[in-house]
Amino acid sequence: MDEIRVLQIGDRDWRQIYAMPPQTAFEYAESFEAAPQKPFDIVFWDRAPGEREIDSLYQATKAYTLFVTERVELEGGAAWLYESRKGRRIAPEDIQGFLLREVRNYFPKPYGEKFRFPNLAIAQGFGGTVKWNGNYSVSLEGDFGDKLCQAAFWRNNIPVFQGQCIDLWLEYRKDPEVEIGLRVMQFVQGSISDVQQKWEFSERDLEEVVRIDNQLADGPIFVSLLARGKGRLEVIALHDRYSRRGHGHFLPGGQRYVTSNREEVFCYFDPGDRKPPLNVYFSGYKTMEGFEGYNLMRGMGCPFLLVAEARLEGGCFYMGSREFEDMLAGAIRSPMEELGFTPDQVIFSGLSMGTFGALYYGCDIRPHALILGKPLASIGSVAANERLLRPGGFPTSLDVLHYVSRDTDPAAVERLNRRFWGKFDATDWGRSKFVVSYMVEDDYDATAYASLIAHLRSEGAQVYGKGLHGRHNDNTGGIVNWFSSQFDKLLREDFGRVRK
Repeated sequence: MDEIRVLQIGDRDWRQIYAMPPQTAFEYAESFEAAPQKPFDIVFWDRAPGEREIDSLYQATKAYTLFVTERVELEGGAAWLYESRKGRRIAPEDIQGFLLREVRNYFPKPYGEKFRFPNLAIAQGFGGTVKWNGNYSVSLEGDFGDKLCQAAFWRNNIPVFQGQCIDLWLEYRKDPEVEIGLRVMQFVQGSISDVQQKWEFSERDLEEVVRIDNQLADGPIFVSLLARGKGRLEVIALHDRYSRRGHGHFLPGGQRYVTSNREEVFCYFDPGDRKPPLNVYFSGYKTMEGFEGYNLMRGMGCPFLLVAEARLEGGCFYMGSREFEDMLAGAIRSPMEELGFTPDQVIFSGLSMGTFGALYYGCDIRPHALILGKPLASIGSVAANERLLRPGGFPTSLDVLHYVSRDTDPAAVERLNRRFWGKFDATDWGRSKFVVSYMVEDDYDATAYASLIAHLRSEGAQVYGKGLHGRHNDNTGGIVNWFSSQFDKLLREDFGRVRK
C-alpha cells in the first residue's frame, strides 16, 4: 500500500519523542507557509498556527484528518480552520498509541468492490430449487439442514495483505425460518489447502459490517455462506472494502446509510470554507465502489457533498424504496442545515448515472443550478435501447428496469420513465438553472436534453446546453472539460468565487 503522508507542526519534532508507525512519510515543520502540491493524509498540530500559516494549512489538510493536541489554544484563523477541517482533539497520553494504531487507517487510496456475481456458486449438497435473477441475485428455496452448512460460496479468492483490514457487507433476504452465517478462510500465500486463519460470523454479527483484520502474513481469503432451516434465501451481493476501522467509509469521515432492507448509500461532506454554494456531486456508474469527483470538488474550495451507491453491478440510479429515497434526501439536507444554506445556495451535479441522481433529488431540493454531463432521464428507455440500439452495451440497465419496475416488458419501461417525469413535472423549477452537456447521438438516452426542455414549463427556469457529436461514451473528456468550465463560470458569476 502507498505511504501515508503525515505532517506535524509544533515546537518539537515527534520523531525524537515517539516511535513512528511503519509505511509513513513523516514531515515536521517549525513553520508552514508553503502548501504542497497535494494535501497530507493526516495532520497534527502541537502548537497554534499563526495567521500567515492558515491558508497553506487549509490547502494542505483534508477534512476529518486534523488532530490537535490539548495544549493548543484555538482562536481566530486557527479556530476557523479547526472547524472547517472537522478537527478533533487528542490527549498527550494518547499520542503514541494513536500513532501506532490509528494513523494506518488514513491510507490515501480507498478501494471497494463486489465479489463478482458470476463467481457465486451453489454448494453441491443443496437439493432445493435455484433461481437466478439476472445479474442481481440468486434465490435458494428448500431444506438447508439442521446444522449451519455451506449453502453457497464465491470462487476466485481475493488477496488480503499483512496489516490490512477488510470490511465485508452481505446483501440478502430470507425467510425467518432460515438462519445464516458467514465463514471466511485465509490460506497461506501460494497454497490452496493450508489455512492460515479463519473467521466465522453469526447472523447477528451480519446485522452490521463485519471486519477481517489480518495481522499475519499476506494470503487470499475464501468466503462461504452458511445456512440451516427450511425456506427461501436470496443471496444478492457480498461487498469487500478497505477498512478504516471506524474512521470513515472509503474516505476519512465518509458516512454510510443503510435501509432496513440492507441497501446502502454513502455520503462524504467537506465543509470547505463554509461559504456558499454547497456543491452536491452524484457519482456515476462504477464497479469500483467509492466516491467520484473528490479532487474536482475539493479544488473548487467550496463546501461539497459527494454521494455514491453500490447496488446492482455499478449503481441503481439512486432509485429505491420510499425508505431509501427519504434516507438519501435527508442525507443531502443534513449539510445544508449544518451550514445554514437555503436551496438557492446549492448546486447539484453529476455525469451519466450521476445526472439522474441530480435531477431526481433536485426535485426534492430545487437547487440554484444543476450541472449535468451526458444526462440520462428516461431510464426505462435506456434499458429498452439495450435490445437493438445498444446490444450488450449496458446490460445493467435491464437489472435496473427489473429491480425498480418488477418486469421488463413495455409497460415496465413506461412505468420507469413515468417515475421520473411525473416527479419532474410536479416540481417548480422557476428559480433553477440547467447547465447541460450532452451527446448528440447518445445511444443510452438520445432524447434526454430535448425532453428536459419540453418538460420545463416553470416560468423563470434557465437552460444552457452544449451538444457534442458521438454516442454516450465517445467523448467523456470533452464532456468533463465543459462540465468543469461551466462550474467555474457559475461560481464566478453567481457567487463571486474564483478557483485558486
